[in-house]
Amino acid sequence: MTNPLLQEHLLPPFSAITPEQVLPAIEQRLNTNRERITQLLADLKGQTPSWDSLVAPIEQWDDELSKAWSPVGHLNGVLNSDELRDAYNACLPLLSQYSTEMGQNRDLFDAYQALRNSDEFDGLSTAQQTAIEHALRDFRLSGVDLEGEKKARYGEIKQRLSELTSKFGENVLDATQAWSKVIDDEAQLAGLPESAKGLLAQLAGEGGKFKVTLDFPSYMPIMSYADNRELREEVYTAFVTRASDAGPNAGEFDNSEVMKEILALRYELAQLLGFDNYAEYSVATKMAGSGQEVIDFLTDLAAKAKPQAEREFAELSEFAKTEHGVDNLQPWDVTYYAEKLRQSRYAISQEDIRPYLPIDTVVNGMFETVSRLYGIQFEEQPRGSEKQAFDTYHPDVRFFHVLKDGEQIAAFYLDLYAREKKRGGAWMDDCRIRRQTNDGVQLPVAYLVCNFTPAVGDAPALLTHDELTTLFHEFGHGLHHMLTQIDVGAVSGINGVAWDAVELPSQFLENWCYEPEALAFISGRFEDGADGYKQGEPLPQELLDKLLAAKNFQSAMMMMRQLEFALFDFRLHREHRSDNPVTPEQILAEVRQQVTVVPVSDFNRFQHSFSHIFAGGYAAGYYSYKWAEVLSADAFSKFEEDGIFNTITGQSFLSEILSQGGSREAAELFENFRGRKPSVAPLLRHSGIDVEDAA
Repeated sequence: MTNPLLQEHLLPPFSAITPEQVLPAIEQRLNTNRERITQLLADLKGQTPSWDSLVAPIEQWDDELSKAWSPVGHLNGVLNSDELRDAYNACLPLLSQYSTEMGQNRDLFDAYQALRNSDEFDGLSTAQQTAIEHALRDFRLSGVDLEGEKKARYGEIKQRLSELTSKFGENVLDATQAWSKVIDDEAQLAGLPESAKGLLAQLAGEGGKFKVTLDFPSYMPIMSYADNRELREEVYTAFVTRASDAGPNAGEFDNSEVMKEILALRYELAQLLGFDNYAEYSVATKMAGSGQEVIDFLTDLAAKAKPQAEREFAELSEFAKTEHGVDNLQPWDVTYYAEKLRQSRYAISQEDIRPYLPIDTVVNGMFETVSRLYGIQFEEQPRGSEKQAFDTYHPDVRFFHVLKDGEQIAAFYLDLYAREKKRGGAWMDDCRIRRQTNDGVQLPVAYLVCNFTPAVGDAPALLTHDELTTLFHEFGHGLHHMLTQIDVGAVSGINGVAWDAVELPSQFLENWCYEPEALAFISGRFEDGADGYKQGEPLPQELLDKLLAAKNFQSAMMMMRQLEFALFDFRLHREHRSDNPVTPEQILAEVRQQVTVVPVSDFNRFQHSFSHIFAGGYAAGYYSYKWAEVLSADAFSKFEEDGIFNTITGQSFLSEILSQGGSREAAELFENFRGRKPSVAPLLRHSGIDVEDAA
């Protein structure tokens, strides 16, 4: 029991975890759980199971396994190393095999079914009933009804898919890290703001040199501001060909065969379980009623937005031609000239906003926003001293307690900045779930991870407005996890929430990033300048007006881009069959013909790094972003009607949505809050889509 992953800890002992401890800990947890469940089923033989005799102990054992695996998975994403990666990958087939065993355990299924049919069931709480209903559904989706070779084949598929999806993500990370460009002539970076050049100089670590990488804080300024068209093309080419058969590292981390095998196995899995395709299997646990409903939703939204998107691109093309002499916009030109047009039209850029968004002001302002809405407070815990209240894996990581009426109700880690060996993007994951234990309620703990531009020199990290909305988005997920009042682990926080509704709280919170009343304390100028602003002054009205005016700049183009991703994902998983093995390239080409309004290069291999669907949880589910955006825009419209800091409305959203977790159906929870079914109209209005186009 000297292995820290096998010891009971209130929080993960990150500094004590070593790669060689991982596999033995997971093996022991899995074997112990097998023995326990075998004994539990033997003890229940001839009896009618109860919640306390069946579900409660299994929840406890699952939680013990999660506490061993959660810090390993987290470290694999935020502090990757060859040794940890090997240990992580060695565990994946074991975890997959265990999950399949439990899901196909007929005696365990029969015990849950007996509890469902018992007199006790009607007396259980709604959350307990939902947990049992979800468990029975998941048994069926795990192949509990399969026999013989089919049952064995299901297990083989699940195990292989866990290996392949991990490999896909590793290839993307490795390909991203493999390419860089050192520049020793600053003139090549003409057009870049000083903050971006400072970061590139910091990355190079050598006086007078600059290092460009494919991490987003480096990549995006090049595409947005670099006057050097050849440099933009070079960086763009490296970025869109990551982990593929094209580009500067062609074939080195190629995901082509990985995708092909993933699609074939997902189709076979769906067939084994009686579904026509993987998309229908995916929808079985979501709000959407069928695959056709998803296709209709996306197609309808595309039809509403495309006319405006085409006008927006025509305006951009005309601007590039008349103002800058560019007759034929290439893909590596679009972001650059879009930024030029934005500045020309609204006299504002992300860099103009950055001095007003120092990280501490932003974080405190975010806390103030949700404090006003939900009546909660935040307390940062000490670090870097003998009194440090938490164990950490990197000096940048911060840790906070969430308080209600002076009592702690949750906690979260905040890991904000991009660095080597850290997976790109932004995400929230659970460290601890809220659940009832023999010792009381276990409080929820979250990981909140971003990849922002780190501090450069003596200045604090200064965020762009895009980074601000990303932070609020992930914090919205965190609040969903942390503010739950459900004590049943299976439906606590984000657990058990339909995947196409899980983005509701995250997208919902983004709205406050555009509200003057909130920006008054979310923003505060870091330094005095020649313009005479005082230290700490919030975003001035002039810049705020420009920001709001530019809010929906090219919004239809951006919507079409998201719809392209969603349609590609869903059609690919809906149409790929063994007798019709359509390739990602085929489907993507067809979808682009339907919805894309901006140019795409022949060498673009976007699909090879689409980790959301090939390495994450969004397979045949990327549409969830747009689906949930309808919900979030409509939910926020209630605050527009009542006041953005209306405490009654805030408490209603807390009690009807955030606190309920997955204990009730998402549609029911939304209607309880909004008083009606969701409407697409607020989304179109918030996105600035012309009503005439949308009619």
